[in-house]
Amino acid sequence: MTRDEILEAAAKIFREKGFHAASMQEIANAVNLRKASLYHHISSKQEILLDLLDQAMDLLITCTQEIVHQDISPAEKLRQAVCAYLEALIQHPDLAAVLILEYRSLNPDLRTQHQPRRDQFERLWRDLIQEGVRAGVFAPTNAAIAAKALLGSMHWAIIWYRPDGPLNIQQIGDIFASLHLNGLLAR
Repeated sequence: MTRDEILEAAAKIFREKGFHAASMQEIANAVNLRKASLYHHISSKQEILLDLLDQAMDLLITCTQEIVHQDISPAEKLRQAVCAYLEALIQHPDLAAVLILEYRSLNPDLRTQHQPRRDQFERLWRDLIQEGVRAGVFAPTNAAIAAKALLGSMHWAIIWYRPDGPLNIQQIGDIFASLHLNGLLAR
């Protein structure tokens, strides 16, 4: 049994039941361990939550950095970043649900430890928007609020997106990007 397998099982349980309703016994059962053996790998449910949140942010930071460092227009960067973000959410639905729905369950000390990753991720989006403003491609705006609005609107795709729906995630990403770009483009 690996730590990654435990984290994967925990993410699924947290998504299905919520962090507070999930038990260490359920996590142990999901990976065919006795509860005492689980504590050999993990010290607490809070540690699991922190690891999952960090894992999710690291994944999102990596894919977003790859896009924002490309030599393409800010509008195209935004479009690609939106699509990549939504794609990551649906490819990792358990991890995405934990990231978006369970962050507030993290103890304050651990939240302080995790917060720099969240800040780094948001800063990537804020800097991308500021780049577009400086280039005259986006209208002047408060980049911090614009980034929060964009990210906030995309988060909820984990609730309503259905793989068998009329639009695939790429099409939805293009719609999200167009909605936000048309609000940002200089006129």
